[in-house]
Amino acid sequence: MRTLFRRLVRDQTGTTTIEFTIVMLLFFMLTFGIVEFGYLWFQWNSASKAAQLGARMAAVSDPVWGSLTALTSTGTAGGPWQTAYSVTCHGTNATGSTGACSGTSNTGYTAAAMQRLVFGRGDTACGTIGTDGDAGMCDIFDRITPQNVNINYQNTGLGFAGRPGGPVPTITVSLTGLTYQFFALGTLLGFGDVTMPPFTVTMTGEDLSAAAVP
Repeated sequence: MRTLFRRLVRDQTGTTTIEFTIVMLLFFMLTFGIVEFGYLWFQWNSASKAAQLGARMAAVSDPVWGSLTALTSTGTAGGPWQTAYSVTCHGTNATGSTGACSGTSNTGYTAAAMQRLVFGRGDTACGTIGTDGDAGMCDIFDRITPQNVNINYQNTGLGFAGRPGGPVPTITVSLTGLTYQFFALGTLLGFGDVTMPPFTVTMTGEDLSAAAVP
C-alpha cells in the first residue's frame, strides 16, 4: 500500500497538460483584456469626437431652437444685449421628427435642424455622407440618435441689441445615454452594456445658418 502511494505521489503524468491549460487561460484572459480595452477606448474617442463635431455644426447651422434668431433685446439698438435666455432642446425618437425645447424664453423645436446635426447636411441616415459632403454625429459614432442629443442655447452677453441675425449664444452640446458594448466578453461571459458618462462640448455660436460652412 505504501509502495503504491509513493508511486502516486511521484507520478508526473499529465503535469505538462495541466501547466499548459493554466498558462493558456491566463494568455487568453490577457489577450481578450487588451482587445476589450482597445475597443472601449475606441468607443470613448468616437463619442467624444462626435460631440465636438455636433457643437461645431450647431455653431454654423440653423438652431434647433427655432425661435432663437427671432429673439429681440430690450436694450438700445447697437448697445449690449440685455434679454436673458437659456433653452435646452432634445430629440425624442430615432429620426428626430419629434422633440422639445424648454427653458426661460420662447421655445420652438425644429426637427430638420436636429437631423442635420445627427445625420449630416443633406442626409437622413447614419453611415452615409449627405449631398453636400458634411458628416453628422452618427457618422462618427453610429449609435447616436436625436434621443442622445441635448443642445443648450444660453445668453452670455455676446451680440448686441438690434443685431440682424439675432443674439450670439453660447451653445453646449451634450451626448447622454450612450453605452459601451463589449467585443468579446459580452459573448463569452455575458457581460451587459455599460452606460458611458455624458460627453459635453461648449462653443460660441457663429452664423447659425445652414448656408454656413463648418
